[in-house]
Amino acid sequence: MSEFSFANLTPDLILDAIESIGIYPESGLLALNSYENRVYQFRADDNCRYVVKFYRPQRWSDEQIQEEHQFSLSLIEAEVPVVAPIQRDGQTLFEYQGYRFTLFPSVGGRQFEMDNLDQLEMLGRYIGRLHSVAGSQTFTHRPTINTQDYLERAREAILSSQLLSTYMETPFLTILDQLIEKTQNAYYDTAQIRLHGDCHAGNILWSNDKLLLVDLDDCRQGPAIQDLWMMLNGDRQEKAMQLDTMLCGYEEFHSFDQRQLGLIEPLRAMRMVHYMGWLATRWQDPAFPRNFSWFATDKYWEQQVLALKEQYAALNEPALKLIP
Repeated sequence: MSEFSFANLTPDLILDAIESIGIYPESGLLALNSYENRVYQFRADDNCRYVVKFYRPQRWSDEQIQEEHQFSLSLIEAEVPVVAPIQRDGQTLFEYQGYRFTLFPSVGGRQFEMDNLDQLEMLGRYIGRLHSVAGSQTFTHRPTINTQDYLERAREAILSSQLLSTYMETPFLTILDQLIEKTQNAYYDTAQIRLHGDCHAGNILWSNDKLLLVDLDDCRQGPAIQDLWMMLNGDRQEKAMQLDTMLCGYEEFHSFDQRQLGLIEPLRAMRMVHYMGWLATRWQDPAFPRNFSWFATDKYWEQQVLALKEQYAALNEPALKLIP
């Protein structure tokens, strides 16, 4: 099966796959926003709503997916509010005609408010609880955050895609290579724990005065600050206040090494480059040119030159400090 092939994942195949594990949809399939995998919501004959996720072929091994599932289930057992896969006869990962899939309960809620300090403190508390569980053991099969994957391989993917025009190649690669070198020098090894890995506002729901963490598809090993820094926005003083608020809740459950504050901007730079590499790698999937058409335009690469220059400047600034 081709790495990018979802062509055979027809509605009939999806329904047959779901029914193969004893769940019988009564409603139609509502496609949810997911580019990496294929995700659908439906209502079954038990009057419950579910979400089914079909994994992108060749992205994760069975062992890596099952490790993610076990992590989610261990968090649920510790009463950390995450959405974990549903077990059927002790299994969470299923296969049907070459496609691997998982079932989740359907959950709802409002998007997390990044400028709400009460919600930020609650989030810090939840992430502290998550990290307390995460630190009890390590992943064996999931990847680790590192500069080779996030920077060097991403650069190779961008060049291999041939989406950079001759006009933009020199200015873009000049600042990209400068940023990569600066980031590699600034990023350092520190304590590694299991992480949510992609903890941004889009993966946090607010419902019934509680927060709910969703989508552990990118969980991996890395520094604890990875699950905190994406909540920071605004000027330096605002970021310091937001981080201080989160850590007030976080440190009720897990200690935090403040030396990791020096990793915030390197991690931001790594995420920027990795995102471009991800788009380039996935360009063969028809969903990507259709939804990210701007990625192949000179205007986009011009904007990235400016963004990378700004991030290079941020790497030269002193690390963020907490409010005394």
